[in-house]
Amino acid sequence: MTEERPGAAEAVDSVLGALADPTRRRLLDLLAAQGEGTATTLAERLPVSRQAVVKHLAVLEAAGLVSGGRVGREVRYAVRPAALDTTARWMASLAASWDRRLANIKRVAEAAERDSSPTRPE
Repeated sequence: MTEERPGAAEAVDSVLGALADPTRRRLLDLLAAQGEGTATTLAERLPVSRQAVVKHLAVLEAAGLVSGGRVGREVRYAVRPAALDTTARWMASLAASWDRRLANIKRVAEAAERDSSPTRPE
């Protein structure tokens, strides 16, 4: 991975690990739609316990995907898109690299086909 800043590879690894779980992806969807939420309000929308939601939110927070802030007795969570941006840039770079490789393969294959085709006398 081409690093844009120190720790970029670890950040991408952390984000991909966090996003590997469907419950965590659903939590991100809910937070993105609602703007913010507590573990209790999020658990009401998922088939898991509040305690499970808290654990999932901790993984998302460690990956930099959400942040929690205390408001009175509640901790309200919101999406932090910066970590997703870093991962998206890495994925776009990877896709561009594969596009270049496939274009080179196509060019080589087309050249080989032209070179192996019998020429017709005119």
